[in-house]
Amino acid sequence: MNFAVLGNGGFGTAMAISLQRAGHGVRLWGHDPAYTAELALTRANPRYLPDVVLPQGVQVGSDAREALRGAEAILLAVPTQHVRGVLEGLRPVVPPGVPVVSLAKGLEQRTALRPSQVVRHVLEERNPVLALSGPSHAEEVARGVPTTVVLAGASEHEAVVVRMQEALASRTFRVYRNRDLLGVEICGALKNVIALAAGIADGLGLGDNTKAAVLSRGIVEMARFGVAEGADLHTFFGLAGVGDLAVTAYSRHGRNRAFGERIGRGEAVEQILASTRKVAEGVWTAGVVHQRASDLGVDVPICDAVHAVLFGGVAPRAMVQRLMERDPRDETWT
Repeated sequence: MNFAVLGNGGFGTAMAISLQRAGHGVRLWGHDPAYTAELALTRANPRYLPDVVLPQGVQVGSDAREALRGAEAILLAVPTQHVRGVLEGLRPVVPPGVPVVSLAKGLEQRTALRPSQVVRHVLEERNPVLALSGPSHAEEVARGVPTTVVLAGASEHEAVVVRMQEALASRTFRVYRNRDLLGVEICGALKNVIALAAGIADGLGLGDNTKAAVLSRGIVEMARFGVAEGADLHTFFGLAGVGDLAVTAYSRHGRNRAFGERIGRGEAVEQILASTRKVAEGVWTAGVVHQRASDLGVDVPICDAVHAVLFGGVAPRAMVQRLMERDPRDETWT
């Protein structure tokens, strides 16, 4: 199968390598002509995925028309806040009917829409839209470390999901399928906010007890929010939920965990943002979740605390104290 991967950041590059390894034709597109030309020449991506060599079989370029020519499937590997802008620019050359698989994990700031909703809106419902999620750091996918993910799509696209499940899979990349597109995308968005909280705890020098509490109560918040939106509760206890949350909150590769750790150590949000090109999706998602949970009447104290630290001037240690001093209650996801 011929794939077009739109976005040559870390995960886009890793998926291009994984697809080539599985025997597919792959074209990798980047929006920055100069950097993309350097990537094509050197086969190295030091900005987003250092110490990884891009196989010669992966074609690289910044000409979108060429990247999408003959594509039988599209992987959209750009951050959530750029999905709309990138697709609006590429819409004239996106072939109708070709499946689009979103790799983004967040909620659009301005609209609170999930990435698949943004894609459907921009492409005017011309393409089946799926979402790939789960515990899958780019650094390990690129190296062929055994990885298991979930591919989600609406029930009317089940045949497309099955076909793409088979195409994306390889000996080191196992793909499950799920009909709960809503739940899978909410998992991908909210786990980043909880991972920020875990990172803040790391930065404060707190221990394993604290992180375990953040993760176990965090998955409850994720499920509570998702069910209120109409998602399936079971999704939050699978790969997209607890699986992705665990790897994001514990791994040295976790961007959101690392961002939170720097917050816990006393750095300002603006300072961290200015120091890196890598995107911590949870920073932007935190504000959306805070507002949306309020609209839904859903209790998300950890997400609210992260928002207060990032944008409300609350000190990280004061955030922890607030959470510890909340009124006693039953342990339940409701």
